[in-house]
Amino acid sequence: MQIPPRVTDRAFERISEISAAGTAQCLRVAVEGGGCSGFQYDIRLESAPESDDLVLEKDGIKVLVDPVSLPFLANAEIDFTDELIGARFVVNNPNATSSCGCGTSFSM
Repeated sequence: MQIPPRVTDRAFERISEISAAGTAQCLRVAVEGGGCSGFQYDIRLESAPESDDLVLEKDGIKVLVDPVSLPFLANAEIDFTDELIGARFVVNNPNATSSCGCGTSFSM
């Protein structure tokens, strides 16, 4: 059995802040082929989940993962960082054997 990804409180708080600025949004975290390391994360806002999405929810705030991406994100952590280089959502993925410097692409 695969362990679903975990979302940090910091990530949920940031999604809540974004949603408060306009219509309620969900954060989608997906894995696609491509990028400099073979796979890349696609992190974007969406208005509602699809019928087959895994929905990770806290206090009405939702993070969505599609069934194709789920095996690539098993046991990963979805977080939000605010550093000198910028603020962004990040995926700390124990399944990745290597990743690029920008953190959006990885290999397995």
